[in-house]
Amino acid sequence: MLIRQFQQYTGIGALVILAACGGKNQQQQAAQQAPPAVAVTTFQVEATNASYADLYPATVTALEQTEIRPQVNGYVTGIFFKDGARVSKGQKLYSIDQQAYEATYNQAQASLAVQEANLVKAQKDADRYRELDKHDAIAKQQVDNAEAALEAAKKTVDAARANVRAVQTNVRYTTLTAPFSGTIGISQVKVGTPVYAGQTILNTVSSNDPIAVDFPVDQREIYQFTKMQQAGSKAGDSTFKLQFGEDIYPFAGKINLVDRAVDPQTGSIKVRVVFPNAKDMLKPGMTGTLLVHRSSSDAVVIPYKAVTEQLGEFFVYVVNGDKVSQTKVQLGQPLGANIIVKNGLKPGDVIVVQGVQNLREGSQIKVAADTTAQKKP
Repeated sequence: MLIRQFQQYTGIGALVILAACGGKNQQQQAAQQAPPAVAVTTFQVEATNASYADLYPATVTALEQTEIRPQVNGYVTGIFFKDGARVSKGQKLYSIDQQAYEATYNQAQASLAVQEANLVKAQKDADRYRELDKHDAIAKQQVDNAEAALEAAKKTVDAARANVRAVQTNVRYTTLTAPFSGTIGISQVKVGTPVYAGQTILNTVSSNDPIAVDFPVDQREIYQFTKMQQAGSKAGDSTFKLQFGEDIYPFAGKINLVDRAVDPQTGSIKVRVVFPNAKDMLKPGMTGTLLVHRSSSDAVVIPYKAVTEQLGEFFVYVVNGDKVSQTKVQLGQPLGANIIVKNGLKPGDVIVVQGVQNLREGSQIKVAADTTAQKKP
């Protein structure tokens, strides 16, 4: 009996020893499988002075622009401008065949003359019957009929006059004039072309000086641009410049308006800047880059090599103890080997600047020397 119990206890002890050895081996294997700490250098984010320009895709647009369409049907009988020329408000541009409308107008005038003659007769009859009625020399019914005929004649004359005005308007519509001063485009019709009221586009007129530049900004920037608009522009202010390729438009613009609402699909809002255009160098429809020059005493500037890109979005690795977390940032303009960070970082954050290619979310790091105290780039 004693021998059997000793054997049982011996077996249990052996199992405990084996289990302990197995657990230790598993820990050693796990330690061997864990990736080693990544050697990195870091940079501590600070606020600094910076002068830079934010870039926005921009489109040149006319402050006033309208399509010239006829308001009557007919054939074009005259064109009184040169394509692409400057035109003045009220200047004659096109004429449409007036013969039919003039004939209708003459007919309306004749009809009005007839109705006015009938009114004169009705007025005389009513006056005569009223006089006879004072002496009780006519039946009351005749007087009432005369009064009714007079009122009907007045209404008929009013209708005839309205018809004359309407036809006269059509006659005026056969001549088309410039609605405002600006530049007219290439005519879409020739002399003899049939045109239809409200449908045929004859041409387009747009204002050219000053001229507007529209560009979208993120809704987070609305406050900044609203402050700019309220502050207004000063003489010599060069906050807003326009760039086409390598060329800079020689005149500065001033902010004109911030649109009334944010586009819910893009989260952006339209801002308009107005530029002088006396030399007609800017044309509606041109696309370029709007430069908004800024100076900041608390800009966040980091080495560009600290930034990684994934699917069009930008990230940096922020140090948290001996590990890193991937943080999304909104970038501004590059400044040499550095870049402005608009959102995502704050002074005091420590980021990885070298070794980022070996990192992922939650990676353990080993900082090489004391790099967190580096000065601002």
